[in-house]
Amino acid sequence: MTYRLAVDPAVAEARAEAIALEQTVEVPRVAVRDAFIEREILGRVEGVEHTVDGASLATIAYPATALTGDPAQFLGVLFGNTSLHRDVECVDFEAPASLLAGFGGPRFGLDVWRERTGVRSRALTCTAVKPLGHTPKALAEMLRTFAAAGIDVVKDDQGLADHPFCPFEERVRTCLAAAEEAADASGKRVLYVPNLIGTPERVLAQLRFAEAQGARAVMVAPMLLGLPFFSELCQRHASVPVMAHPSMGGAVRFAPELLFGKLLRAFGADAVIFVGYAGRFGVPREACAAIAGNLRAPWGELRPSLPVPGGGIEVDTVDEAVAFYGRDAMLLVGGSLQVEEGALLERSRAFVSAVAKSAP
Repeated sequence: MTYRLAVDPAVAEARAEAIALEQTVEVPRVAVRDAFIEREILGRVEGVEHTVDGASLATIAYPATALTGDPAQFLGVLFGNTSLHRDVECVDFEAPASLLAGFGGPRFGLDVWRERTGVRSRALTCTAVKPLGHTPKALAEMLRTFAAAGIDVVKDDQGLADHPFCPFEERVRTCLAAAEEAADASGKRVLYVPNLIGTPERVLAQLRFAEAQGARAVMVAPMLLGLPFFSELCQRHASVPVMAHPSMGGAVRFAPELLFGKLLRAFGADAVIFVGYAGRFGVPREACAAIAGNLRAPWGELRPSLPVPGGGIEVDTVDEAVAFYGRDAMLLVGGSLQVEEGALLERSRAFVSAVAKSAP
C-alpha cells in the first residue's frame, strides 16, 4: 500500500512506521512480543521516497492474514484509523491474486456494455435524464428524444430517488416503456439505467423491481451506500451490470486513480463514472488517464471495467476526449445538451455524430 505523507521529510519514516502499527496492531512496537503477530499481522515499511513537492510516499506491506477477503476488513487495514490523519492520503495498493479473486471484480465488465448497446468499434455515448423536479412522463419524453438522436445509454441523474413527484417505480416503468417504443420506431434499443438509492433494504427492493421490469443495467453511488454493501450488491444480488457514480467520492482521502480506478473495479463495478479533466472539478489530466488505465488494464483474473468520463465533456471537445480516452470508454455528456431551449434533439444528434466521426 502506498501513502502520500504531507509531513516534514525528516519525520516521514517515523510517520510511516506509525501507520504500519496503527493499521494492524494499534499498539506501540515494544508491545508486539508474540512471534505470530510479528510475522503474520504486523505491517512493515518497505520504503519512503521523498517527492519534489516536499511530501513523501511511504510503501507499507500488510500480511494477507491481517487483510482477509472481507471488503470492510480490507478497507480498515488499508486506510481505517489512518484516514483520521489529515496529512495522509492513500494513493495506491497492490494485492495478491488470491485476494483479488476473493473480491470478485466485475461480474460482467466492459464487453457487456458493447453487447447490450450493439456498439463494437467506437466509444459509447451516454447522457442522463435530468434535472431533478421532472415527472416520470417528462423524463420519459426526454429519453425518447435521446433515443431518437442515437445515444447509446441514458441513465437516471444521480439525484433521482423515490420522490413524491417522481416515484421510483413509476419512473422505471415509464422510462423502460419509452425505450421500447423508441426501439420499435428506430430499430435501435437505447440502454436505460435507473438509479438505485436508499438503505440496503430499499436498494435491494429497487434492484429486484428494476430487473423484473426488464432493466438491463442499474446505477448506484458506492460511497453513499457503503463499499462493503456495494460489493455484496455486485457479487450476490445484481443480475445486470452495475454502473458506479462518484458522488461522495471526494469525502475520503483516497487518490482518485485508486478509488475510481482500482477499488470500485475490485469490488464489482462494471462501469465507473469519474470526473474528467475538462470539468468543473479540476481533476488533473494525468489522474484521469490513470483512472481509465486502471479500469482497463490486466489485473489478475478481474474483468476490465468501462471508464465513463463526465463532468465537462462538450460536443465541441468530443474529438479530444476520444483521442485521450480511446474507443473503450463511454463519454458522458450531461446538462450541456439542454442549454439551448428547443434544441435537445439537434444537440444530442451533434454529440452522437461527433463521436461517430472520431472513431479511431
